[in-house]
Amino acid sequence: MSHIPRLTGQEVVRALSKAGFVVLRQRGSHLFLKHADGRATVVPIHSSEVLGPGIMSKILRDTKLSRVEFLRLLGK
Repeated sequence: MSHIPRLTGQEVVRALSKAGFVVLRQRGSHLFLKHADGRATVVPIHSSEVLGPGIMSKILRDTKLSRVEFLRLLGK
């Protein structure tokens, strides 16, 4: 299984935007992203804090992206 690097919320949003997700709304420090096919997720945006492995797993599960697909979006 490929390792996902430690990323900030902004980096995750940038990668998901490449996959077709758009920011639907924001509530406080949480961005709600949605894809045209109905997939949706929430990404916390805290100033330069990295997201932990648990929240990254939840984001990948919500977006139905594999780790390899996500790494390609990051360009790694």
